[in-house]
Amino acid sequence: MPNRLAAQPRGARIDRRAFLRGVGGAAAGIAAAGTLSACGTGTSRSVGSGGKSSKTLVVRNSGGSYGDANQQAIYEPFTKETGIQVKVVNIEYAQMLAQIKQGRPEFDVIDDSMADFVLFQQEGGTQALDYDRLKNFKKAGVAKNLVTPNAVGKNYWASVMAYRTDAFGGKKPSSWADFWDTKAFPGNRALQALDADLPELEFALLADGVPLDKLYPLDVDRAFKVLDEIKSHVRKFWDTGALPGVLLGRKEVDASSVWHGRLDALIKGGAPLAYQWNGARRQSNGLGIPKGAANLDAAYRLIDFSLRPEVQAAYAEIYPMAPSVPAAYKKLKPATAANLGSSPEHLKSGFDLDVEWWIKNQDAVSKRWQEWTHA
Repeated sequence: MPNRLAAQPRGARIDRRAFLRGVGGAAAGIAAAGTLSACGTGTSRSVGSGGKSSKTLVVRNSGGSYGDANQQAIYEPFTKETGIQVKVVNIEYAQMLAQIKQGRPEFDVIDDSMADFVLFQQEGGTQALDYDRLKNFKKAGVAKNLVTPNAVGKNYWASVMAYRTDAFGGKKPSSWADFWDTKAFPGNRALQALDADLPELEFALLADGVPLDKLYPLDVDRAFKVLDEIKSHVRKFWDTGALPGVLLGRKEVDASSVWHGRLDALIKGGAPLAYQWNGARRQSNGLGIPKGAANLDAAYRLIDFSLRPEVQAAYAEIYPMAPSVPAAYKKLKPATAANLGSSPEHLKSGFDLDVEWWIKNQDAVSKRWQEWTHA
């Protein structure tokens, strides 16, 4: 779950990539040998394996444990079924766009944030998807906001609240209003810094009573007014995905925003920590095809394969990003399903970040955020 919007600081790109490379160590057990190198050019399509197809499909993803999960749950089963070999490159948005504009993309499928696909569309860098070529899509039930002209949503990640279960006299915060209520829930807080990802204005508005379905367009003035109320209790604006767990573990803060999944290893190890899902801010990864892709038919076949419920479920069992296909939940272990951002319960209690609003407003909001944090 790789996020970069227009003009986002370089630090945000690096850290979000790190998030995808190792959410809470969840995929640490996947064999490193399954990861394909990003060093090849991807221009050669001939394969000597003698399988059902003589072609190689090149897929761009962000690598690390996210890439390992793709390898194990998607690419290897796809190759076994079709004979089409899958090669992986781990390049970033700017390099992808440069290759596309030169007319020589080394990749046939892009696995990236839905935010990047908005930017790709603005730059004319991706093909319009022919959804008639995606048989599984027709019955997948992917949310409408994850079905765009140039990408289809693959999975979700989320920013949520986390807290120490031994704090607050046994009371459990159940909303962002509770996070802001330092009288009923006394203690230090932590919120995300601009260097990590987009400012969490939505959480402030939810704390002030704005309904989930009325968040956008964001009332920026109101959000900063609400942020003023908690600023003196914010011990740290965290700039790396691992830092909330450190702060909570050391009791430096009692509650923090966090990228879901980053505390899983700590919780499994017995740390007194928990997630609170109400008001979760969801973002999504999708799949699309660059202009100039050399292996178009195989690209469509892989995208369609990725939308099978059983494939989506296999992925979610390995890596804590949530399926975009609702039927996958029928194939998941109950414990896994309960800890994913697109479960029926969590879909109702959270919201999808409005990518287009943030692309239009990020520069102004980021400038104001910087001024506010340094005031």
